Amino acid sequence: MSTEWQGPAIVLGARPHGESGAVVTLLTEALGRHAGLAKGGASRAQSSLWMAGNLVEARWVARLADQLGALSGELVHPAAALALEDPLGLALLSAACAVAEGALPEREPHPRCFHGLVALIARLGEGAAAALPDYIQWEAELLTELGYGLDLARCALTGSVEDLAFVSPRSGRAVSVGAAEPWAGRLLPLPRFLLGQSGPVNLPECLAGLRLTGHFLARDAFGHRPGGMPAARGMLTDRVAAAIA
Repeated sequence: MSTEWQGPAIVLGARPHGESGAVVTLLTEALGRHAGLAKGGASRAQSSLWMAGNLVEARWVARLADQLGALSGELVHPAAALALEDPLGLALLSAACAVAEGALPEREPHPRCFHGLVALIARLGEGAAAALPDYIQWEAELLTELGYGLDLARCALTGSVEDLAFVSPRSGRAVSVGAAEPWAGRLLPLPRFLLGQSGPVNLPECLAGLRLTGHFLARDAFGHRPGGMPAARGMLTDRVAAAIA
């Protein structure tokens, strides 16, 4: 394993260490979730660099590969500062970073998750409401990467590919409208955009999508982790629900 690397990264989080340092967690394409110690990272001069959601050019150096290592970086895109003007955008960005930081294994590459999150951050410039379906799709792909993928190809009960409208909370498999009738109250609504169907997406559909992926994230990706699902993820769902109300 390399004792030095440099490349683009997404800041997932930072926590103070010592007087002014910070332990920063990044998401990289080749090395996955990777932490390092940024000297002065919690100082006024650097704290804005290591805000969750920022895109940076990072450099990590260590004497041994399994050490925490020293981290430095340059800002490429100040996503965190830009999101401060949009409460929903900030909630989305915070949720995405918290989910990635908590769910992805350390130093294991997941390039699809990395590129999906970069694309999502870029999309935030169009407004958080427009980016919400992409965020939910990213969560569904994250579940697949972790081995907990949803099976939305056909109805679990009839094999039909038509009128898929629900998902079983136990199996993660799609269920059609007709087959779901006796159990509709126990099933999770399936938004059309997760089936690849085109057309405008409204906030109630996004809320259904957040509840769908959130159910499986909480059960499968975070079910055995201390603290469970990150608080930032629940806050995103609450903010979307409040916007509808």
